[in-house]
Amino acid sequence: MNYRDRIRALREDHDLTQTDVANLLHVGQKTYSDYELGITRIPVDSLIILAKHYNVSMDFICGLTDEY
Repeated sequence: MNYRDRIRALREDHDLTQTDVANLLHVGQKTYSDYELGITRIPVDSLIILAKHYNVSMDFICGLTDEY
């Protein structure tokens, strides 16, 4: 599973909308949608924010491990 699939799955598992997560990252909903679709690469600092928010490791978000 790649990071795009992981950030979408984490968002859905936490019952959040793209707008909710976009607000957390201080970006627009379209920008966040582009991150999930792989149109735009998500910045590393945003991945760190998501890892902290979801309480998972960067390795998990990046698909390097299936353990949180």
